[in-house]
Amino acid sequence: MANSPRLEIEYCRQCRWLLRAGWMAQELLTTFSDELGEVALVPGTGGIFEVRVDGETVWSRKQQSRFPEINELKQIVRDRIAPGKSLGHSEPSAR
Repeated sequence: MANSPRLEIEYCRQCRWLLRAGWMAQELLTTFSDELGEVALVPGTGGIFEVRVDGETVWSRKQQSRFPEINELKQIVRDRIAPGKSLGHSEPSAR
């Protein structure tokens, strides 16, 4: 798809975080099948776990001191690439 966003998940291969990165990529591809043009898994080192949309970091394990919850990551990605899209049960309940 021309001009569709590229999402990257850079994960630490030394820490064996490929499985986590692959699962998150699968979840994001399933949720945003019409909106994403590409999802890439990028092996890194040094404890890295970053999610980028079109080169802009939207989640950094180092900055947040934790991994994202999948619903949280879906909301961040949605707000960036498809602001009007409903996430259904992944959406936080209104208070």
